[in-house]
Amino acid sequence: MLRMLRLLWIVLAALLWLPLASQGSQPAQDGQVPAIAMANLPAEAQDTMRAIKQGGPFAYPRDGVVFKNYERILPIQARGYYREYTVKTPGARNRGARRIISGKLNEYYYTADHYKTFKRILE
Repeated sequence: MLRMLRLLWIVLAALLWLPLASQGSQPAQDGQVPAIAMANLPAEAQDTMRAIKQGGPFAYPRDGVVFKNYERILPIQARGYYREYTVKTPGARNRGARRIISGKLNEYYYTADHYKTFKRILE
């Protein structure tokens, strides 16, 4: 009987946890990523965009590494399609949470919360 109650408890906990764990990790469909105008980005993000377009120089050694899209919020693409760049955060002692993600077809996405949400940058 005790085993049965434990098993029931585990199953119930899993059923309650699964919907919460999947929030925010749905694959993007066309048009699902909200947009932001380049002019409405923080000044530091605009600086990062200029550096990306010019091919550098970049402020951080990890700028330009492959972004793997584990969150699956951006449109699904082959590995290596996206690159990530740091957007300086005033007062932060580390890289902070802000990034710009670039795609091979000249699309750009901004996140201010370390990949939890994205906005497509409209130029």
